[in-house]
Amino acid sequence: MLKVGIIGYGTLGKSIIELIQTQQAGNVDVKTVLIRSAIESSSYPFTITTDENVFFNQNLDIIIEAAGHKALKLYGEKALSSGSSLMILSSGALADIDFYEKLQIAAKESNKQIFIPSAAIAGLDRIAAGVLGEIEEITLITRKPTKSWYGTFAEEKVDLETIVEPCCIFDGVAVEAARLFPENVNVAATLSIAGIGFEKTKVQVYVDPSIQSNIHTIKAKGFFGQVEISVQNVPFKQNPKSSPITAMSVAKVLKNLTTSVVVGI
Repeated sequence: MLKVGIIGYGTLGKSIIELIQTQQAGNVDVKTVLIRSAIESSSYPFTITTDENVFFNQNLDIIIEAAGHKALKLYGEKALSSGSSLMILSSGALADIDFYEKLQIAAKESNKQIFIPSAAIAGLDRIAAGVLGEIEEITLITRKPTKSWYGTFAEEKVDLETIVEPCCIFDGVAVEAARLFPENVNVAATLSIAGIGFEKTKVQVYVDPSIQSNIHTIKAKGFFGQVEISVQNVPFKQNPKSSPITAMSVAKVLKNLTTSVVVGI
């Protein structure tokens, strides 16, 4: 049985734990959760702690980061150095190439792995395979409803209270998108890592008041041919910046690690 620790106990962390506890993530057990502020935790079947030393000293097989870029930069190397593999959800932080390289070095020195789930997008298996040949271009087009953009850079570009037509608030490359939209465009970072890199992956970002779902479209062309994949993700009601499919994607990775048959990698 895999012993799992989770950094973060917000909407996403709780959803991941629910999938594990309902036996949808394979032979996995949540041992501990690291949080910022103490809560009453005597009734939980796992340890909840604000003490990072308590958290990292529980001989965990894998640690799941579900707390944002700042938490990943604070605890990523320590997670790997503690002897655990690391699953990253805030992949936009890896646009900081120096930080990404430090994580890779820590993983190699500890003989552990870094996992980056598909999360909110699809088709990464095709992109990762296609990059073994020549890929000419990859573009990500992200559209999210108005409610997903409050508290973000988008508020500097449009009036979220009055917008009535879709508006492109960014047209550039992934490295800049990840910096401007750390909580909204992790998909751009994940796609960049699977494909042709942060500097070459094109990204367009839209605020779209006409939709209710988060829509991500990937277009790629190369030696393998062409692919266009579009997904519509229902956002969490509690946190519209993320989607339940992200937690489901984590559960799939965990299940792959504990099952005898693995499909779609």
